[in-house]
Amino acid sequence: MHNPIPSTEFIGRLLKDCCLAVLATEGKGQPHASLIAITAVNFRQIIFATYTNTRKFENLKFNSRVAVLIQGEDKDSTGQNKKFALTAFGHASEVRKSEREKLVNEHIKRHPDLANLTGSSDLALFRIQVEAYQIVHGIDDVSWLNVEDAGC
Repeated sequence: MHNPIPSTEFIGRLLKDCCLAVLATEGKGQPHASLIAITAVNFRQIIFATYTNTRKFENLKFNSRVAVLIQGEDKDSTGQNKKFALTAFGHASEVRKSEREKLVNEHIKRHPDLANLTGSSDLALFRIQVEAYQIVHGIDDVSWLNVEDAGC
């Protein structure tokens, strides 16, 4: 089944509305999934914080490839709520010190319950550079958007 390419506006709205996601990493051949609080910096970048003594931190140091799954609901043309899954695929890297304060503040503004993290010496802030998005509305309703092709 041919599915239309999702719009950048639709994906941007989903990123703005959703605060939590599941991060998939891999280490030593073992997949690992973690619940994370996300902040979309823009269409191409998502940030999250973690402690340095976590499995996700260790996995990311050896393999930067990630997938981030966001689940939510959207109204269809009839006004019915329809569930969807948005997955962002890309690479995660630790934020440079020169950008860290600004992005931590942005992340805390979106997630005030994480304010106690900012004083932690073992806090790491990661940026996911998104390469592609997949949107699943149902088993036969899957569409992809390559970020480079989107021109954003």
